[in-house]
Amino acid sequence: MHHWIAALNDTVLSDYDTRLVGGFCEPFYKASRGGASAEIRFTHDYARSALHELAHWCVAGKVRRQHDDYGYWYAPDGRTDAQQQLFFRVEVVPQAIEKHFCMALDIPFAVSVDNLGNRGVTGSAEFSAAVDERFARYRHEGLPERAARIFRCLRARRK
Repeated sequence: MHHWIAALNDTVLSDYDTRLVGGFCEPFYKASRGGASAEIRFTHDYARSALHELAHWCVAGKVRRQHDDYGYWYAPDGRTDAQQQLFFRVEVVPQAIEKHFCMALDIPFAVSVDNLGNRGVTGSAEFSAAVDERFARYRHEGLPERAARIFRCLRARRK
């Protein structure tokens, strides 16, 4: 398992009674209940999956973090064009934050359209440009508080 996960769990995430946990077939946010910590679950042992799910956690507010998968919808592969455009709108911010996390660990980043079932997804170039624009804005203005704390923790643990 990645050494930086233990550092995140023991520092930043522990302040929110949350743990980052890998080894799952699908990513999922399990809200805290019954005294158990919340879990940010990521796919297998994939660093990019962990960083992407962390970015979603950073975007979700306190109320959203009380619901499994933050109470959001998710449409799997094979989305309609309208569903894909909605996906692009809600993914700009988390993917811009994820790009910062990748940079902190010196891991290559590429946007994810997360719709492998559809070839030639309409709007993917515009989506990529929007993620880059938001990334640049965060570099200039600074990341939101939780994302900034995670970024500093990751950068401190870079190989």
